[in-house]
Amino acid sequence: MAIQASDLTLIRGDLSGVATAIGLSRQTYRTILQNLGWAFGYHIAAIPLATFGLLNPVIAGAAMGLSSVSVVANSLRLPRFRDTRPATAPRIPR
Repeated sequence: MAIQASDLTLIRGDLSGVATAIGLSRQTYRTILQNLGWAFGYHIAAIPLATFGLLNPVIAGAAMGLSSVSVVANSLRLPRFRDTRPATAPRIPR
């Protein structure tokens, strides 16, 4: 019940996993925004060209495929996420 009710579940007992999870979620959100930006940018540019017959259908299809490949390639960067914080917290001298 507790796992289903929680927003974040830690597998290990280390609380630094919370910071790592937050960092990964922020990177995921940035990647989603980048993917949406590129996809909307492509469609905003290509649809009017195709509507007026200025874009060859073969080229439009190839560009659509390239757009999909670029979105997938951008998303494949996420598994390489590494936490850049130091492994241990710095000690404060007394």
